[in-house]
Amino acid sequence: MIPHPTTSKPTRIVLWTMQALLAALFLFTGGMKLVMPIAALTREVPMPGLFLRFIGVLEVVGGLGLVLPGLLHLRPALTPLAALGLVIIMSGALGVSLTTGHADTAAIPVVVGVMLAIVAVVRGMSLLPPRA
Repeated sequence: MIPHPTTSKPTRIVLWTMQALLAALFLFTGGMKLVMPIAALTREVPMPGLFLRFIGVLEVVGGLGLVLPGLLHLRPALTPLAALGLVIIMSGALGVSLTTGHADTAAIPVVVGVMLAIVAVVRGMSLLPPRA
């Protein structure tokens, strides 16, 4: 990604670190949803197995979208879109956590969602033309 004149080097380092960690998280969790047996997936979450597989695909694609556009210098606008899509998934994860009685783990999707929102906003702002 071409650095924006207002994005400092420490900010870029923090963003790349966040993006790499988030990508690893979503590649792992999405990959697990794709390889686990459906019976194991639906045991703890009362949702259809195919829907959970679909969420797994979205998580893998979103995780790749967090890092590949910047690494390949192709379509940098996809990074904030991937982050926003994953924020939506984390909103759903928060709702599921609260409604299934797992309120003690509800902080995880909140923290991950906030990190994704930061990536989306800062990377989205870096796509804007610099002010004169």
